[in-house]
Amino acid sequence: MITELSTIGIAVLGASTLSLLVLVTYYFYFFTGLQASEALAKEEQRPFSIIIAARNERENLEQNLPAILNQDYPNFEVVVVNDGSWDGTKEYLKELSLQVPKLKVVTVNLDEKFRRGKKFALTLGIKGASHEHLLFTDADCKPASDKWLQNMANAMGNADMAIGNSPLTVKRTLLGSIVNYETFHTAVQYFGYANRKQPYMGVGRNLAYTKTLFFDNKGFASHQHIMSGDDDLFVQEVATKSNTSICLSPESFTYSHGPNSFKEWITQKTRHLSTGQLYKGRFKILLGTYSLFQLLIYILSILFIILHPRHWWLGMCPLAVKWLIQWTVILGPSKKLGYKRVGYALPYYDLLYTLFLFFFGITKPFMKPKTWN
Repeated sequence: MITELSTIGIAVLGASTLSLLVLVTYYFYFFTGLQASEALAKEEQRPFSIIIAARNERENLEQNLPAILNQDYPNFEVVVVNDGSWDGTKEYLKELSLQVPKLKVVTVNLDEKFRRGKKFALTLGIKGASHEHLLFTDADCKPASDKWLQNMANAMGNADMAIGNSPLTVKRTLLGSIVNYETFHTAVQYFGYANRKQPYMGVGRNLAYTKTLFFDNKGFASHQHIMSGDDDLFVQEVATKSNTSICLSPESFTYSHGPNSFKEWITQKTRHLSTGQLYKGRFKILLGTYSLFQLLIYILSILFIILHPRHWWLGMCPLAVKWLIQWTVILGPSKKLGYKRVGYALPYYDLLYTLFLFFFGITKPFMKPKTWN
């Protein structure tokens, strides 16, 4: 059979097999053995400040803030930074704070001449927090249970930072499928890296760290001018193999709604991906190499089928083996992180993810981190 193949066809098949080997190595190293860090004993509970930056989030706060205020934890406060809202957020928070002593409101007055951004609001919230240990989420996020804070605090243990999970709830549409898998894939990567003592990011929807860590790093000073990055760029700067833990308990998840349109999603991902240009070199190489070979194995399989349509099944072999091994490895993490649907229909989601990589791979050279004027 090999004699029937052209030299180019053999080379393409060889390159496709090499791509498979690279991806399988990546899967087994980063996506297996996902274990939560050892928890601190419950009796050693520390006081926490939960911090939320909110601009025009009255509706979301009305829906989600009660669940945050009612966490089953002995000593905590909730600091909400009203970042220049004009939708009634200020009035809602003022009224609620009179009823709930553990709610502390910090107000940032609107100044159209100088747009300070979320990082400025978070910094004020951190300065206004009463406690050393801080837990962050967004106004549109709802904890999975009243044990969210307890689980994050336990997982943090003696570490300076804890990375939590924050799935998105999406509709069963094409957009929902893409967002679902991409969010899961991002999560399994940053948890996998952290599990291998190479933490590189977390999400601000569920992230904990200490005041000391924040101020020792001079806060967000090095990237204050960039709109996003209060989570991934900050983690890039401060996380080490010894100071970061992860929390995988389903009770610790926070949930928020995914984007409602492709335009909204593309805008969101463009903003997030633009910060990747500021990642440390080794993470750029690792993440970039993985994405490159993810694209290559599809491109090479298609190219082989075009060159040798009679032997199309041979061109599909590396891709089929990839799907089989990837499914075997990823099914466990997909259940653990709350994405069962992803694990059961992997080839479909993997194809959508590859199209996502192709689209943003073309547009990425034109992306620049968005800055404040």
